[in-house]
Amino acid sequence: MEERFKYMFDRSTGILYKYYYGSIIFDDIFSSWDFAIENKVIPKETKGFILDYRDATLGNLLKEYWRISDYYKKNLDIFGNKKIAIITQRPKDSVVPALVETKDEGYSSRPFFSTEAAVEWILEES
Repeated sequence: MEERFKYMFDRSTGILYKYYYGSIIFDDIFSSWDFAIENKVIPKETKGFILDYRDATLGNLLKEYWRISDYYKKNLDIFGNKKIAIITQRPKDSVVPALVETKDEGYSSRPFFSTEAAVEWILEES
């Protein structure tokens, strides 16, 4: 099976980058997070997450976008009080992250079109 995601932790900023590739559906999102949690890919000192979807196409996530926020809420031991920046390339791909943001509880998420803006938002003091 082709790998559709990879992780990179930047120790200088405390940001975990997660890059997605190809066509992405809910199962890809959840199974890749489950993998990261089970295999301790997410360092304890992680300050925030950047999810980069620029090399991916999002499947039909619009109808059940709330499942993503439910996943984060069920895993507040990982995502609690953290910022999750979602980078997309096409405006239509920013709709799902914008809808997920409306359901944020215990964590913060926001769509972006550039890595620089996402990093700035994660590192700014709340």
